[in-house]
Amino acid sequence: MKKIMRAMLFIAILFAMNSCSADTVEASVNAPGSETLITNYTYNDTELETMRLINEYRKSIGLKALESVSHISNKCEEHNKYMIANKALNHNGFTERSANIQEVLGAKKVGENVAYNYKTPEAAVKAWLESPGHKANIEGDYTHFGLAVTTDSAGKKYYTNIFAKI
Repeated sequence: MKKIMRAMLFIAILFAMNSCSADTVEASVNAPGSETLITNYTYNDTELETMRLINEYRKSIGLKALESVSHISNKCEEHNKYMIANKALNHNGFTERSANIQEVLGAKKVGENVAYNYKTPEAAVKAWLESPGHKANIEGDYTHFGLAVTTDSAGKKYYTNIFAKI
């Protein structure tokens, strides 16, 4: 009964907090095909500050800082553009993104946080840290990450943060 109640509570929280969500996947088999490594990503100030805040938090609890990877950030930006085009916060295509990161970078584990309409990096990171699933990704057994913050035509920001253990 407790498990059912916990599951129902989790589902209720998930629907109530539609402004951000988290997802993870562990590698089992590399995706087929040949993928290209992207080595050039230009970070904006919001992205740099968000990554700094995540690493600052990790170090404050005794974890190692994560290393940023342009390829992962490019995948984050692609997902932001997808969410903007579809006017929806989601993890659609996460399996494909994680498979790509596993194949191209040799990642053993991949996790993802997304968020929408936070005006500042501090607000986005604070919201992620107040959510158990997001916090688990930020505190997770990862070594690298990528992040993109993309603003839509209405001035709303979409955040995608992908974590990888390489």
